[in-house]
Amino acid sequence: MSEYRVKILNTEFITPDVKRLTVEKPKGYVFTPGQATDVAIDADGLRDQWRPFTFTSLTTSRHLEFIIKIYRDHDGVTKRIGLLHEGDGLILQEPFGTIEYRGPGFFIAGGAGVTPFVAILRDLHHKNAIRGNTLLLTNRMAVDVIMDEEFTKMLGKNFLKIFTRQNVLGFHERRIDRDLLITLVQDFDQHFYVCGPEGFVKDINALLVDLGASAEQLVFER
Repeated sequence: MSEYRVKILNTEFITPDVKRLTVEKPKGYVFTPGQATDVAIDADGLRDQWRPFTFTSLTTSRHLEFIIKIYRDHDGVTKRIGLLHEGDGLILQEPFGTIEYRGPGFFIAGGAGVTPFVAILRDLHHKNAIRGNTLLLTNRMAVDVIMDEEFTKMLGKNFLKIFTRQNVLGFHERRIDRDLLITLVQDFDQHFYVCGPEGFVKDINALLVDLGASAEQLVFER
């Protein structure tokens, strides 16, 4: 497995616990929107601690970008990433993943599970081909929404938000269940892109199939 050492060019927190990292792009490094790579911190004691993170930049960008949820409640890799700054190093492996764009459809994401869809939707917007796609994003509270302004600009009324722990005027406050999917989706003969925690993906996929979607229409990380 090839490994690529890169330097961090910029970091910023875009929500209280989500950090954006812009890093060098190795020469000839190619990925498909929706793919991820295993990443390790290039520091003593951390070079063998690999974690998968999704590319969120355009494939044509000169740099790579990652948007990463930081878990501060235990001393893991993301907590260490939360402390990294410009000039620190990362190690990347080859891109991988089964999430890819197959045509217009309905994107459903739980929290930071939206990250594989960032590069896909940015790519479609860049190509003026985003029409016909909808993003449904569930978070605990409004402050947790990743890239709220950019998604709104790209998708307009087709960017749907629901919140599970905060009453936000004008938005749905509930969990994604059968009734909500019937209300928001209506047409189940289309592609469905699903990403989030393992249990979330399993439950949403089961609901979609039960409501008439075919298994072949479901796009998720297998």
